[in-house]
Amino acid sequence: MIRRDATLPVTTTCRLLDVSRSTAYYKAASKAPDPEELALKRLMDALHMKYPFMGTRSLRDQLRRRGYKINRKRVKRLMAEMGIASVAPQPNTSRPGNNHKIYPYLLRGLRIDRPNQVWATDITYIPMARGFLYLVAIMDWYSRRVLSWRLSISMDSTFCLEALSEAVQTYGTPEIFNTDQGSQFTGEEFTGALKASNIRISMDGKGRWMDNVFIERLWRSLKYEEVYLKAYETVPEARAGIKEWIRFYNHERTHQSLGRQTPEQVYFNQSTKELAA
Repeated sequence: MIRRDATLPVTTTCRLLDVSRSTAYYKAASKAPDPEELALKRLMDALHMKYPFMGTRSLRDQLRRRGYKINRKRVKRLMAEMGIASVAPQPNTSRPGNNHKIYPYLLRGLRIDRPNQVWATDITYIPMARGFLYLVAIMDWYSRRVLSWRLSISMDSTFCLEALSEAVQTYGTPEIFNTDQGSQFTGEEFTGALKASNIRISMDGKGRWMDNVFIERLWRSLKYEEVYLKAYETVPEARAGIKEWIRFYNHERTHQSLGRQTPEQVYFNQSTKELAA
């Protein structure tokens, strides 16, 4: 627990405890999460991973087929809480929300042929046994390597900025940084950090999940191979499990599209013989 009257700054305390600052600022609800609603969210998350094109009506129908008495209004509320949305085009998608500037998509037709040419990021919902978290990851597009990640119990931009800061401090800067149009990435704090490092900003079109397909595939693999199998009880348990899976993904998992090499090999241009040595 972080005491509000502690002498150490919150930033320092969070760094020592290895938690996101957004976790420290979050005020938990007075009552425990409803188990039935958590199970419902877990199912909705799995359905969204399998059928990302489904909107509120289709998800409602799928849930009703599985025995849930639920209306579209509740499905819409839960989707908003989880940060998920149909990838199908929506009306008035050209209008940016919250007066945030929307940047053009720069990757169409671009040949990506080297590490640190393009980085991409996204946020996903992580269900737990008694609660949920949000996970952000930053990936090098060319090698598919996960460069940094952060967990949070809220959807503010703090944990996204922390992941960006770690990636830049550890690996330098990319030429282009691609995001979706979520408020965490369109806000002045995040775009300002990119511009301060002379990084060109690219944003997916609404309903264009294929624009960030490599991270979408990462989420699917992570959830089916790790998250859905574990039902984490605590945040440290979730962090440890996800950390080990990402280590496996970066260092051991080979990809057909990478010539049966791992993201680690491709990012650092290492041969199998070099790694063995």
